[in-house]
Amino acid sequence: MATLTAVGIRALQTGKVAGRHGDGGGLFLIVSDTGSANWVLRKQVAGNRRDIGLGSASAVSLKAARAAAEIARAQLAAGIDPVAARAPDRDMPTFRQAAALVHGEHKGGWRNAKHKGQWLSTLEAYAFPTIGDLPVSNVTAAQVRDLLAVIWLGKHATATRVRQRVCAVLDWAHGKGYREFEAPLRSISVGLPRVSAKAGHHAALPFADMAAFMARLRSRQSMGRLALEAAILTAARSGEVRGMVWSEVDLEGALWTIPATRMKGGRDHVVPLSPAALAVIRRAKAMPTATENLVFPGTKCGRPVSDMTLLKVLRDMDAGCTVHGFRSAFKDWAGEEAGFANELSEAALAHAIANKTEAAYRRGSLLERRRAMMAAWGDWCDGGRGVPLRAVG
Repeated sequence: MATLTAVGIRALQTGKVAGRHGDGGGLFLIVSDTGSANWVLRKQVAGNRRDIGLGSASAVSLKAARAAAEIARAQLAAGIDPVAARAPDRDMPTFRQAAALVHGEHKGGWRNAKHKGQWLSTLEAYAFPTIGDLPVSNVTAAQVRDLLAVIWLGKHATATRVRQRVCAVLDWAHGKGYREFEAPLRSISVGLPRVSAKAGHHAALPFADMAAFMARLRSRQSMGRLALEAAILTAARSGEVRGMVWSEVDLEGALWTIPATRMKGGRDHVVPLSPAALAVIRRAKAMPTATENLVFPGTKCGRPVSDMTLLKVLRDMDAGCTVHGFRSAFKDWAGEEAGFANELSEAALAHAIANKTEAAYRRGSLLERRRAMMAAWGDWCDGGRGVPLRAVG
């Protein structure tokens, strides 16, 4: 008689109730001290006790385990070894192996180094624990849906990337002949919670509050605070600032040249450094933790200060905004308060220009006009008046 329930199994795992928990007919759930659990069918075969593994409880549901146990019992009754019968084709890669092959084939076409690194790391964190060791031919839509459900609401952006990468591996497996069907994307998505639509804008601090915020930010110095201040004063993206190296910075010419490989748009970007921005970079150089390579090194040797470090600075200050939101504050200030032309602020933000005619007209970097704008932005952030409305075209 079946005795386990889905709710009871979750309670056993959550409570880390270690031991062997029977469901009847020789089917057991083996729970470890850590809460992980596996299905085992215990039977007598030729007078000897035999434990037949049926998979992890995180990948195999109670219903599926019962069905697998029933098949194994029938095979044993017919004199068939269930383990030998289901032995995978040695040429069939596991999902983990297939993912590594897909990554190896495609990484050469990816310009973004961060994307190359994260492609496998997200699967390592969220997919491999559940389906990594399964033959790629055996991965089901239900298994993928279940692993996504764990992070679908709390880490939705990450979950969508995991879904895309899992489907890429399954589609690759279909193309190689390992799977009969392509990734069942619709089946994977069915049943996942609806995510409320959001405004799509990063929370920004009103530009009128910038001087007060910067005074608070400068009250204590750390590498994270200096990196955040540099991001604000240059209107650059967080990753561009955190990855800044000394070879990109010309202190005498007050220029920072970001190579195309580190830019979202895939083009070199030259940033005129205002006196305020130069001061921040020089303070970073004088910090005890300064290095010869990274301008804003983190606590891990050879690694830049992390995005979470900058976010923690904002949380500790109870700022109510995001790091990226300061780009919006700069954009609002440039147009509404200082009256700088839209082409200047767009160039400063390194935004792509959709209109081909306008893009051709703006092919130059507008460097000197941008230098004046960034100096005015630094003055505004320092409590000065910046530039009067409509003073600069």
